[in-house]
Amino acid sequence: MSTLEQFLPAFLEEVVGDRFGRYSKYIIQDRAIPDVRDGLKPVQRRILYAMYDAGNTPDKPYRKSAKTVGDVMGNYHPHGDSSIYEGMVRMAQPWKMGHVLVDGHGNWGSLDDDPAAAMRYTEARLSEIAMELLRDIEKRTVQFKDNFDNTTKEPVVLPARFPNLLVNGVSGISSGFATEIPTHNLREVINACIALIDKPESTLEELMSIVRGPDFPTGGIIMGSEGIREAYRTGRGRIYHRSRTSIEDQRGGRQTIVITEIPYQVVKSRLVTAMENIRLEKKIEGISEVRDESGREGLRIVVELKKDADAQGILAYLLKKTDLQVAYNFNMVAIVNKTPKQLGLVEMLEAYIAHQKEVVTHRSRFELEKAEDRAHVLEGLVKALNILDEVIAAIKASKNRQDAQNNLVAKFGFTERQADAILTLQLYRLTNLEIHSLEKELKEVQKTIAYLQGILGSEKKLLAVIKDEIAQIRDKYGIDRRSSIQDEIEELKVNLEVMVTAEDVFVTLSNEGYIKRTGKLSFIRSGGEIDKTGMKERDYLRYLLDVNTLENLLIFTQKGQYFLLPVHQIPEYKWKDNGTAIVNVIPIPKDDRIVHVIPVKDFEDPGKSLVFVTRRGQVKRTELKEYATNRSIGIVACKVSDQDAVQNVLLSTGGKELLLVTKQGMAIRFKEDEVNPMGRAAGGVRGIQLKEDDEVVASEWVDGDEGEVLVVSDTAYAKRSLMVDYPTQGRGGKGIFTFEIKEGKRVRPNGTGLKSAFVVKEPFELTAILSTGERAVFSTEQAPIEDRKTSGKQILPLGKTDSITELIKFV
Repeated sequence: MSTLEQFLPAFLEEVVGDRFGRYSKYIIQDRAIPDVRDGLKPVQRRILYAMYDAGNTPDKPYRKSAKTVGDVMGNYHPHGDSSIYEGMVRMAQPWKMGHVLVDGHGNWGSLDDDPAAAMRYTEARLSEIAMELLRDIEKRTVQFKDNFDNTTKEPVVLPARFPNLLVNGVSGISSGFATEIPTHNLREVINACIALIDKPESTLEELMSIVRGPDFPTGGIIMGSEGIREAYRTGRGRIYHRSRTSIEDQRGGRQTIVITEIPYQVVKSRLVTAMENIRLEKKIEGISEVRDESGREGLRIVVELKKDADAQGILAYLLKKTDLQVAYNFNMVAIVNKTPKQLGLVEMLEAYIAHQKEVVTHRSRFELEKAEDRAHVLEGLVKALNILDEVIAAIKASKNRQDAQNNLVAKFGFTERQADAILTLQLYRLTNLEIHSLEKELKEVQKTIAYLQGILGSEKKLLAVIKDEIAQIRDKYGIDRRSSIQDEIEELKVNLEVMVTAEDVFVTLSNEGYIKRTGKLSFIRSGGEIDKTGMKERDYLRYLLDVNTLENLLIFTQKGQYFLLPVHQIPEYKWKDNGTAIVNVIPIPKDDRIVHVIPVKDFEDPGKSLVFVTRRGQVKRTELKEYATNRSIGIVACKVSDQDAVQNVLLSTGGKELLLVTKQGMAIRFKEDEVNPMGRAAGGVRGIQLKEDDEVVASEWVDGDEGEVLVVSDTAYAKRSLMVDYPTQGRGGKGIFTFEIKEGKRVRPNGTGLKSAFVVKEPFELTAILSTGERAVFSTEQAPIEDRKTSGKQILPLGKTDSITELIKFV
């Protein structure tokens, strides 16, 4: 048989699966997840036990950390020294632990995430409260197991005389599991344990009246009692942890924001840097300086504000955009009977109480054995002293020590243990005083035995002992709550005024889609002429908007989409610059076209709505507030069929009338209220009944019978007819004539159809864009006033092949 034939085939999937399974089991059980009983990960437990075993206790001088790390690595934890030291450092940092377990001396890091000094420089010993985790460990209270090389023993779990898992919390990530348990108040947790011992059927609500929520060592404000309740019920939940801040008045009308407590696990230096970057990048106006004034008196970060700055608004922005407020997610996973399990508050406390029952039971058994042994010895000594002369005679008659022991057992009925004690008895113990003290000690030991037997025989007494002992720890180490709890989660609303400096500006949008924002000063310095704005050759201005940087633009396209563009987000250019293509600012598709732009200050303005008119005569009305959004992509503004397109969008304050004018010279006037408000994505109702080859070319608001209706054809024939001649009709009719289109060989044609129409009350100028690319400006006064059904008069001299492509009115 060849060497190769001696090997069995192995499949990669099976081998990898088996190895990874073992690795995962090790990571979960023996590295990253704490035990529910003592709340410690293995490395933490080994550090504490190694320090205890080496006598590195609070009553002794500090000892080099390197020695402890060496003991842990050599005896219990066969891993890198850095992982051991990191575990030790965390247990010594008061901003991470509810109660530190390692009393550190030297540089142990800082809130600014400064690392601790190397272990050869720092010194440490167990803290006083850490001794409570180890108390009674030598009394067979917990199981011990062989260490990694079978040279010594280590505890499987510590006695943990207080509920460390909840008090100090834990954070860890393993294979397939993670845990995040916050720190809690020692007093509250122990009171909850006592309440659960007194009433095992206690509900979560009853316990939550005692344990109100986490208590972080960095203080702060915890928001969201519902999240706490959910976490305590299921093991998962979310809360928000907010810094403790105050606004202080300074001289000269200035104010400062002072931060004295920050959220748990937030690095102070990074928080200060983030706030300073907001100031440098001018994301908000009003911050003049950010200083870290932390020192011996405690944490203090000062945000100095400019005069007349909105302190509350800036604070809201900082809470929203920095780690001044963070979300904390509970994920309370611990090892229960060698299995990772997600636990609620009641289950954690029950597991801890069950552990304490075992600890006190084992301790009581150990102490009972010791007491019974001592009582047995004392009974022998007392008996021997009562028959002292006979005992002495028997000892004197014996050949040697062993013979004397045998004689005592045989003659007087002593046990070997008693006989041995009699033989080692010192002569001074034969005094009368010592005889009385032995009898007294025997009575005391018998009382102790009765007490211990009572504990082991009665669960009530056992629980009373546990209650008494944890109450003593509560009274000795309990501290006041550091984090305050707020039931409701405050919604952070950041006013735009805080982020943007209010400024009146011009926004221009050209036909080819170039947009820019220009300050009024640049416009004046450039001559103050609209015609002189920068544009590419053959491009022309379609929209000129006089707006404020705090406003938003609603940009509507012919396919029924809309984009919300805050004015302050439009790139700023000089008046004579071209600007930037709008596709660089908002993602408008190439095959779509802007039909209208409406500036909006307040979407919640009551009574305001948007009215959509399509080329096929559909009309839709929707409340303005439906169009408020935080999204920067295109959103459906109006449902439009494939053969149709949006012609215009009008802003309404209600109670007006609408005039629609078609290409073939028909017009209809009806009340806006005939169009009921609809949802944002609705398609609308019929506004005018059109012929097959007709379409709507204009839609205007009408307010009363004053003024005229100006219509202009594609060959510049125009006229005005009196508004009073356009009676209000019902929506959806064919309308009435507003222009007569002349066709035929014997008459002079006046165009193929109307290009646009306008309601005129005061004279204004219109810009006509011609097919040649040229522009012509004319006044509404140039158009004659005629009857509705007339053909108008040519007001611009056009060539035979020339025509108007667009009419623009600048407000």
